[in-house]
Amino acid sequence: MGIEAEKPTGIEAEKRAAARAAAALVEDGMRVGLGTGSTVRYLLPALAERHLSLRCVATSVATEVLARELGLSIEPFEALDALDIAIDGADQVAPDGWVIKGGGGAHTREKIVALAASRFVIIASSDKAVPALGPPVPLELLSFGLPATLRALGDARVRPGAPASPDGGVIADHYEHFEDPAPFAARLKAIPGLVEHGLFPPSMVSDVLIARGETVEHRHVR
Repeated sequence: MGIEAEKPTGIEAEKRAAARAAAALVEDGMRVGLGTGSTVRYLLPALAERHLSLRCVATSVATEVLARELGLSIEPFEALDALDIAIDGADQVAPDGWVIKGGGGAHTREKIVALAASRFVIIASSDKAVPALGPPVPLELLSFGLPATLRALGDARVRPGAPASPDGGVIADHYEHFEDPAPFAARLKAIPGLVEHGLFPPSMVSDVLIARGETVEHRHVR
């Protein structure tokens, strides 16, 4: 149905390959966190075609709508206090397991879901693999005091034309270059008005599946 009815090529074929490899990790009866974005759009039909009994949580309205159309059972996250596995895409993936997410503006929810999961799996095409992370870093900000928050952040700008986050936050991007993501993430987190940034540490990531052509590289992070 939909995207699976197409015959993807190039990067789109890699997204599909990574997504299908991740779907194979899901077992019957699992509680599953579903991410947001173009790679996850290939994950949903790959899960649906397996006809497993799953309890799923969606990180965005778009994911929830498509998942329901495909017959996946979506529950409010308030009904679950833990997940067995969460699967999501990425904007950048470094060799050490650091990840940047948030291109779709749902990184706060995605981070909550990732932390709740026993296993958090990143799926990506080869163009998302980078030697080191770099800007931009997505941000979700409170609208209250927005100009003051942007000033405190430094080189941060509201994303032009971006809709609000799933919970009504302002989506922005930080363009400052950084060497080490850990202290940079800590610095961002300390600024009032910041809801969440898009830097995901290796301690949060279990597996990274990166498709290169027809081959899927499986990195075990933790």
